[in-house]
Amino acid sequence: MKYKIGKTFLLGLGFFGVSVIWSVYNAYVPVFLESRFALSTGFIGVFMTLDNIAALFIQPAVGAWSDRLRTPIGRRMPFILIGAPIAAVAFYILPKSMSLPVFFFAASLLLLAMAVWRTPVVALMPDITPSKYRSQANGIINFMGGVGAIIAFLFGATLYEMNPSYPFWLGSILVLVAAILVFIFIKEPKEYDHTPEETPNLWQSIKLIFQEKDRNTLRILLAIFFWFIAYNGIEAFFTLYGKNYLGISESDAARLLGQLSTFFVLFSLPSGYIGAAVGRKKTIIAGIILMALCVASLYFLPTELLTTLLTTLPLLGKVPVIGVILMIMGIGWALININSLPMVVDMTESSRIGTYTGLYYLFSTLAAILGPTLYGFIIQFSAGKYNLLMLISPIFLLGALISIAGVKRGEIQQES
Repeated sequence: MKYKIGKTFLLGLGFFGVSVIWSVYNAYVPVFLESRFALSTGFIGVFMTLDNIAALFIQPAVGAWSDRLRTPIGRRMPFILIGAPIAAVAFYILPKSMSLPVFFFAASLLLLAMAVWRTPVVALMPDITPSKYRSQANGIINFMGGVGAIIAFLFGATLYEMNPSYPFWLGSILVLVAAILVFIFIKEPKEYDHTPEETPNLWQSIKLIFQEKDRNTLRILLAIFFWFIAYNGIEAFFTLYGKNYLGISESDAARLLGQLSTFFVLFSLPSGYIGAAVGRKKTIIAGIILMALCVASLYFLPTELLTTLLTTLPLLGKVPVIGVILMIMGIGWALININSLPMVVDMTESSRIGTYTGLYYLFSTLAAILGPTLYGFIIQFSAGKYNLLMLISPIFLLGALISIAGVKRGEIQQES
């Protein structure tokens, strides 16, 4: 199996589509829930996670199913061709839903459809990439995802000011185009190391993980759970944090997230090469520490300093002090995120790549459920102290640091 960088960029189009949809969703759905339906922050947190509960059960099962599936177009591609169009339609409907039940239905349909194709499209990366290059390939894929986030946050913020529906409609179009291009240009391997009968199912794979004496897989999955709680909790409430604590507009808060995403993108490719050169675990630990310091500084620095304007840049717009901190945080998040999936899939064999990719999303989805819910109720019970977001997250990042410190596997495998 040879590494083809052009193929990886094309595969990144799938993650590009995923990123556009979730960036727009996380930036503006909480605003709709507060302004359109007058929900409290606690209920907003619950709403932002209820649909994730379905993905909690679907994504790991789909990943394991795709390991065992054999079709003329591959084992991953059928899920992409079914899930992406349904997600596009649901996302198109979402901003025009004026009643809470319809809004909830559209949001749930969206996540169900995304859960069907997200794991298979990500599992394609290790399918077509040798272990030696998986960190670099994941850097490219996340680079493409980061470009999607930049479009969603920066260009989407301008579209939102024109019409709140426009960012959602842009996401629908882009995800359809991305899925079509992946189908046309990415060809799955025609031969597999194991037959469907020889491939362990989801429960057999989970059982094997708990039977490991060194608990390496469980440790990395727990680390993923902790750092995604830290990140998702902030992301879900950042527009409201900007509006209610910093005193800026929703669109300016979204632009700040765009600045974080920009530096995540800029550092995604270097992060993959750093992980391959010095080790994935060391790179992730450095990212956790950097990110924790950045988040903690947002709690301790005064609002007046955080909102002090430093400069204005062509793509990024106004850059206040908090913008610079978020840019550094984006670098830390890249060091973590780019190297974590390669660590997970390199703890297993090729017959279980989809299953382990699904488990990666199982633990990140658990974090997406618990994080916003926990953060939402903490804000509500503290009478709207949104700056507590920046005190809670370093605690969970410490948990991630402790968990990954004990991991002994997941580095580059020697090709046979």
